[in-house]
Amino acid sequence: MKLFIPQNYQPLLDVNQTEKAIKLVKDSFQQDLASELRLRRVTAPLFVMKGTGINDDLNGIERPVTFPVKELGDNPAEVVHSLAKWKRMTLADLNIGKGYGLYTDMNAIRPDEELSNIHSLYVDQWDWERVISEDERNLDFLKKIVRKIYSTFLRTEFIVSENFPQIQPILPEEITFIHSEELEEQYPDLTPKEREHEAAKMYGAVFIIGIGGLLPGGEKHDGRAPDYDDWTTPTVGNRKGINGDILVWNPVMETSLELSSMGIRVDKDALLKQLEITGTEERKNLYWHARLLNGELPLSIGGGIGQSRLCMYFLRKAHIGEIQSSIWPDEMKVICKENNIALI
Repeated sequence: MKLFIPQNYQPLLDVNQTEKAIKLVKDSFQQDLASELRLRRVTAPLFVMKGTGINDDLNGIERPVTFPVKELGDNPAEVVHSLAKWKRMTLADLNIGKGYGLYTDMNAIRPDEELSNIHSLYVDQWDWERVISEDERNLDFLKKIVRKIYSTFLRTEFIVSENFPQIQPILPEEITFIHSEELEEQYPDLTPKEREHEAAKMYGAVFIIGIGGLLPGGEKHDGRAPDYDDWTTPTVGNRKGINGDILVWNPVMETSLELSSMGIRVDKDALLKQLEITGTEERKNLYWHARLLNGELPLSIGGGIGQSRLCMYFLRKAHIGEIQSSIWPDEMKVICKENNIALI
């Protein structure tokens, strides 16, 4: 358990106001995002069959919640970690054209999370995916989409401030792009998380490019599974990766806050290369991977945007449990109550 208590914390919204504001944020943001990126809402699964390769492996060490399905001979199903690969398959199955895409409400259970102000067992996010062309598989196009998403952040923050004047906009007008290798060069003695902290504090909002591959110093900025984001394709200045994270500076917590993980997805060559690098070449025979290698899935860009985290940030909350209902250690509940943090 990790818990940070802001000094003299006083929530700007009471519990009833918070519930109204959560609905406002979620309704406004998803409609704006869908319009900005030309996305259609679809219904998504809570679980998928184990062994198909459809579930997201995250960093490759998290255990999915698994259960036997009686009507399928007790074959095991898994609660999704995210829908990174399912979305791309659905783009193909729905025959969605280039320049258009889909989004969905993704709900997951991640039992291996270390519980903290921003980490819960329950994960809710908007998962989105959009069909792209071969000539859009580049860093410039990635930045274009990031700017579109960031514009929805700005508009949502303004809507919140108009409805709840005690919450004033703080996001910068522009998001800053910086590569994970640049951060390593600037802060060689800091950990990746500490580098994120420094960048977000300096710029207010940043997109860190290139997450998943080894940095020159021999470590990864953060983990990425080998079979959705492309973290090996060369870009400029010998940098690699056409994926990344959107982070903002959180003044309540006095630290960086990741709001979105996204990227241009692997094509056939990038998939094979990343499977080889990670020693997971046996995945080539799984259902999802075989479809990609056979050319049955479109090229795409996609990501996830945390719903509770977004609300936590816009409503200036100190704990994600002020936004969502989850399970917390008794010690955490006691400390939060003593410090004006009302866990739902």
